[in-house]
Amino acid sequence: MALITKIREKSGVAAAAIAISLVLFLVGSDIFQGKSSLFGSNSQEVGEIAGESIMIQDFQKKVEEATQNYTAQTGKGPSEQEASMIRDQVWNQLILDIAYKKEFDALGIKVSDEELIDMVQGNNIHPSVRQQFTNPQTGQFDKMFVVQFLKNLKTLPVEQQQAWDRFEKSISQDRIRAKYENLMRMSNYVTQADAAKEYQSQTAKFNSKFLFVPFFSIADSSIKVQDSQLEEYLAKHKDEFKGTNTRSIQYATFPVIPTKQDTVEFYNSIKKLAKDLAVAQNDSAFAMLNSDVRTPYLVSYSEIPEAVKPLLGTFQVGGIYGPFRNGLSYSIYKYGGVKKDTLFTMRASHILIAPANKTDSAKAQARTRAEGILAQIKGGASFETLAQMNGMDGSAQQGGDLGYFKNNGSMAQSFEKALFGFNGAGLMPGVVETEFGFHIVKVTDAKTNTSYKLAAINKTIAPSQATMDKVFTTADAFANANGNLASFEVALKKDKNLIMMRAERLTENASAVNNLSNAREIVRWAFDDNTAVGDGSKKVFEQDSQYIVAYVTGKSEKENVKVEDFRIELTALVRNQLKGEMIAKKLENKKGSLEQIAQAYGAGALVETVQDITLASGMLNTAGPDAIALGRIAGLKNGKRSKVFVGDNGVFIAEKISGAPAPALADYSSYKNQIQMMNTQRSSFYINEAIKENANIVDKRYKFY
Repeated sequence: MALITKIREKSGVAAAAIAISLVLFLVGSDIFQGKSSLFGSNSQEVGEIAGESIMIQDFQKKVEEATQNYTAQTGKGPSEQEASMIRDQVWNQLILDIAYKKEFDALGIKVSDEELIDMVQGNNIHPSVRQQFTNPQTGQFDKMFVVQFLKNLKTLPVEQQQAWDRFEKSISQDRIRAKYENLMRMSNYVTQADAAKEYQSQTAKFNSKFLFVPFFSIADSSIKVQDSQLEEYLAKHKDEFKGTNTRSIQYATFPVIPTKQDTVEFYNSIKKLAKDLAVAQNDSAFAMLNSDVRTPYLVSYSEIPEAVKPLLGTFQVGGIYGPFRNGLSYSIYKYGGVKKDTLFTMRASHILIAPANKTDSAKAQARTRAEGILAQIKGGASFETLAQMNGMDGSAQQGGDLGYFKNNGSMAQSFEKALFGFNGAGLMPGVVETEFGFHIVKVTDAKTNTSYKLAAINKTIAPSQATMDKVFTTADAFANANGNLASFEVALKKDKNLIMMRAERLTENASAVNNLSNAREIVRWAFDDNTAVGDGSKKVFEQDSQYIVAYVTGKSEKENVKVEDFRIELTALVRNQLKGEMIAKKLENKKGSLEQIAQAYGAGALVETVQDITLASGMLNTAGPDAIALGRIAGLKNGKRSKVFVGDNGVFIAEKISGAPAPALADYSSYKNQIQMMNTQRSSFYINEAIKENANIVDKRYKFY
């Protein structure tokens, strides 16, 4: 009986195990990876806005719609960077649809059907409608175009009807948002007292003499900052240090460089291509099909690589020339002769001397100076050196070089006429006058309208698959042997040939890591919930012509600000605080004139004088725009001296020599308007930030893209 009972118990356990196994089979391994909603997991949540969850399926659907619209408008699919911008646009639209809409609805702000009609075809046309229906020939907006379009809307394809619906929704949202922002702006009132205070700060002036001991007069190395002091400072100034989600990494890079064997094979392939190009019936088409980088068949002299130009005179029709090297790229050419173009091309350098103003005397002075420089060059002086010394435009840094240009109106008319009227190369005999000033010109490549028929095959040496596999194997072995940061650091000490890079404070949605432009896979790994500080990637990341093994060295969190997140900034602030205390203590109880106190203090103490300083825009010489010092000095009575005080940049003892109060003003309206205008300019930004902060936005897109 006991045995039967035992069997029943065991069979119950077995049945339960089978049931659990069946559930796990149906759910899949996702349950262990946080992807199942069986136990309330929200791993499919791409974010949260104002308490509403945004699921990845819904978000991706909107992204796909936006991508289709982009493709329909541009005729091409988005690049990786453009795809990222599309996702940002969709996300921002969701913020508008959810967070902003809640604010709008709470105030009852909306756009009625009548108002929408008025914006589209009424008396108050929305700027976007006006832009869309402006005649490109006349530049005029015609309301009848809109009316006719709407009459025919139902006959248009469904996609265009949907596009119009989206357009109407966007201008409606734009109007609602404008109403909301205008309401917020109108609630911002500048008082008479505010205006009077602004007037005083801009107008009242004072003269002061002060003793200043800058923080930098004490060496940083002499001040030891303790972690406890950093913790204390952070606790008192939490509002000044906002947390962000970041990761810092180190990574080893294993470059994939073509081997000697790869180079030999590349040369053999170039030779074969040269032979095939020589007998190709359609040489330009053959060259295009076999080039890594395609170039036009008919090129001007300016478009020909510098290494090829000196040999052009030796080329014969039908001949094969090259290979010519440019970095890791090699080019071979089949020469097909020349063709005359309607436009001429030339290259020149210039030195621009611009008059100080448009008066005749200023022009005369500029001409005299330009002619003097021209005389120096004719006497043997270096054109390039004088261009760098005297040129008054951006070309001066390049010795006046303007590069190649054509007589197609791209240059000033008088400049172009003079240069293309000049034959040959060399220094032009006189200065050239344009609306910009006077130019000394040297033609470096004479004008030509000859175009060259060159079928070019451009090939880049690339590592073979065997080479790539070999480097990958090395990187993979390194990743497996050094699975954490500690072992990575040991490996760095052992192998001095290892290439190590750092990337500090990467954000969740970063797409680049230093010069690695498409590094989302690395960033996503670093932010993965299963990746901890000190972990190695173990997986090898492929980036262009290199393999990467990464290690997380640090992290910061938005909701948990730590000293380590702002160690450099905090250390500088606390160090200056300690310096201020040291300097102030040394200055206390010292008597005499400021000069005597400075002498008694010793090295580092300065005595300076400022005149006609205002509170709004004062500069205290060495101390700069020290707000604390300006306020303390402005608040002193004339002829009085302050006690020792610590400013933004150092320690002060100040005397207010004299002050000229702002004259009485009957009307402060101009200052009132000035403040109001500044508030209006800033209001849109502050409103946006306030709504976003109130919405408690959680952005988890980095987990999916």
